[in-house]
Amino acid sequence: MHLEFRHLRTIKAIHEAGGLARAAELMNITQSALSHQVKGLEEQAGVELFVRRTKPLRLSPAGMKLLRLAERILPEIEALEDEFLALESGRSGRLHIAIECHACFEWLFPVLEQFRQAWPDVDVDIRPGLAFDALPALKREEVDLVVSSDPETISDVDFTPLFDYEPVFVASSQHPLAQKDYVEAEDFRGETLITYPVDRARLDVFSQLLTPAKVEPRAVRQVELTAVILLLVASNRGVAVLPDWVVREVRYHSDYVTRPITKAGLTRRLYAATRAEDTARPFMSHLLKLARTVPVRLQRGDLTKSAAPSA
Repeated sequence: MHLEFRHLRTIKAIHEAGGLARAAELMNITQSALSHQVKGLEEQAGVELFVRRTKPLRLSPAGMKLLRLAERILPEIEALEDEFLALESGRSGRLHIAIECHACFEWLFPVLEQFRQAWPDVDVDIRPGLAFDALPALKREEVDLVVSSDPETISDVDFTPLFDYEPVFVASSQHPLAQKDYVEAEDFRGETLITYPVDRARLDVFSQLLTPAKVEPRAVRQVELTAVILLLVASNRGVAVLPDWVVREVRYHSDYVTRPITKAGLTRRLYAATRAEDTARPFMSHLLKLARTVPVRLQRGDLTKSAAPSA
């Protein structure tokens, strides 16, 4: 028996309309064409699907079985068609994000909160990109966007600039280096440097300052949480270098001092890596726009941490 979706729709329409004439009208076909379709379906099934000479037209027991099948299958098909239409129009999709930046959650949550309100049908997830090779995962379509400060030349991958930030030296207001206008590589030689627990190559203070100057701090203490890093710094247990969006709230706090790294200061840039075929998708374009503007507003103090959802 060769059963098609149109057969299921026909059975359901006739049952709901109570007759061929009304069903043909609803289906926008002629009554003759509908009768021919029903006859062909009954010939395939080898049984009658309707009890003739009844008003309204009634389904036979075999027809009722087919109707139950239609009632199960057709809603799923319609839902799938709607989903495909939403995907085609860019209203829905998947957005799994990998972050090669331990402190990026500070600005990403307000971005995603605004994105969620605009694109409720997009499935959003975040994976810390420090735990795996994020860019190869992007190529394998395991993730859809990678936040990174280290752009590479990779075929079919776009690196969209997001915003510039400044790595900032943070110390206790009682620390001797608080008297300086800026800090240099040599200033770290006798210090305990408090960092996130990631490879040195991913930390700006090493990649941009200490490693090129061949300077090693007295000790390196790794801490997972930004709040704990700031607590230890305020207690004069060490110094840290954090992105400017992280220190915006302590910049003027009496327990801390913040200083530029070198006299000229350091400037870094964050990028969003996406597969080239996805970069122009409507929801991806909107996320990239938010990711370029929301962090800048955070740096200026236009948004507060209360804008971010609680973890």
